[in-house]
Amino acid sequence: MKKAIIAKKLGMTQVFGPKGEMIPVTVLEAGPCVIVQKKTVQNDGYSALQVGFGDIRAKLVNKPSKGHFDKAGLKANKVLRELKLDDTENYEIGSVIRADMFAAGDMVDVSGVSKGKGFQGAIKRHGQHRGPMAHGSKYHRGVGSLGSGTTPGRVKKGKGMPGHMGHVKVTVQNLMVVRADAEKNLLLIRGAVPGAKGTVVMIKNTVKN
Repeated sequence: MKKAIIAKKLGMTQVFGPKGEMIPVTVLEAGPCVIVQKKTVQNDGYSALQVGFGDIRAKLVNKPSKGHFDKAGLKANKVLRELKLDDTENYEIGSVIRADMFAAGDMVDVSGVSKGKGFQGAIKRHGQHRGPMAHGSKYHRGVGSLGSGTTPGRVKKGKGMPGHMGHVKVTVQNLMVVRADAEKNLLLIRGAVPGAKGTVVMIKNTVKN
């Protein structure tokens, strides 16, 4: 069964397993996600749930968003996303999805926007090697050869060049849920997930079993 929830990255810590092993985990504030709208095959051509997550001050909500939430009779949320679940007909507008949708041992995929690194060189951006650092060398951290001579006489597509690094959507697959706490709306997931503290991420059950 498809499961998904919106979460906010709080940071990393460590817990200890049943055999005393240390497990690095990322702490995520998962939900509560309020269902704002139900998409149906008859009206929209597909089935999905539109959910809201996170608080926002009323003065920061624009008129279209305010009207959308008022139609559902709900308080406005900061984040609005769609979740494609198998059992959308079992949910109603105003229902809440909590962290207990997942349980310890579940395998999940986490998608989010990675940390932005700004403009970086080819060594940091693509892992290329540097040149000799001796006094005779005058080329240390440059890109190196860019082409194949007169033929084809151009830089081929896909060549690793300096440029913007990070701040792109990244999905980390096959992460294990170590702990789920519905009362505190927390999920502890083994390993690292994309983004800095405060990043909003999407958690879904993994596509690779």
